[in-house]
Amino acid sequence: MPHNHGHAHLSPESGDRRVQVAIWANALLTVAQVAGGILSGSLALIADALHNLSDMASLVIAFVARKVARRPADSRMTYGYGRIEVVAALINYTTLILLGAYLLYEGAMRLARPPEVGGWTIVIVGCVALGVDALTAWLTWSMQKGSVNIRALFLHNLSDALASVAVVGGGALILLYDWRLVDPVVTIGIAGYILWLALREIGGPIRTLMLGAPPHLDPAAVIAAVERVEGVAGIHHVHLWQMQEHAAALDTHVVLRAEAWPRLEEVKGEIKAALAAEFGIGHSTLEFEHEARAHRGAALYGCGGAETRPG
Repeated sequence: MPHNHGHAHLSPESGDRRVQVAIWANALLTVAQVAGGILSGSLALIADALHNLSDMASLVIAFVARKVARRPADSRMTYGYGRIEVVAALINYTTLILLGAYLLYEGAMRLARPPEVGGWTIVIVGCVALGVDALTAWLTWSMQKGSVNIRALFLHNLSDALASVAVVGGGALILLYDWRLVDPVVTIGIAGYILWLALREIGGPIRTLMLGAPPHLDPAAVIAAVERVEGVAGIHHVHLWQMQEHAAALDTHVVLRAEAWPRLEEVKGEIKAALAAEFGIGHSTLEFEHEARAHRGAALYGCGGAETRPG
């Protein structure tokens, strides 16, 4: 079935404005959290600040990527610039992994000697952070459903909001019970969540950039649909990939029966119509071979196998 990805109802300009608001909100919050962390001696608060700083950088990267992605194809980028959003998502997830690993290390080091921290500063700044994180997550929620780039941002912001809840809870425990161990424990918890989130999501951008088959398509079903078209004897050298996040493409060799060769253009039209109707594949490159002169032993996927022709 074709896949409709028109989830976001915002205009590109409205989406850009939302991202800009989120950038400024995270910039101000990062400054406040760093100051609060230094004054209170809380590593958890600084950890949350660094997470927000990475969010601000991610927002800037995503904002630039959104702008560039809308540029039309040209002689240098014949497929257009849309894939830059996938690159931006990969960068953002990679920074999350590096940040999570660093915070995990710092938190573990502080477990041995928990520092003295100011609980009230943690609670107050943490509550402010929670408000900003919730606002940023709300700004990007409606935009993330149709963009891997914005989804990376949304998950950044969602993890920030949860981290802020943990920081506030840790500050409250310090105030109530003077349990200083809670600060490195919260830091390790935030780091673990960041790593889990990033490692779970990073596979999508990598798959797209590695020209992997779109995850929502069944390659066997696509092959069967092409071979059901009257006159098609079989196909080989199948390449299924994504030009951009939501633009699936097919490149393949189609072997035609002898009686279908005179109506090659008609068969090609039927194949393209089936691909568009059943799978939403709007871009396909089809190379036709007469069954009497087709490659023998060619691989079904990729370009492997023998390239000999009969005769």
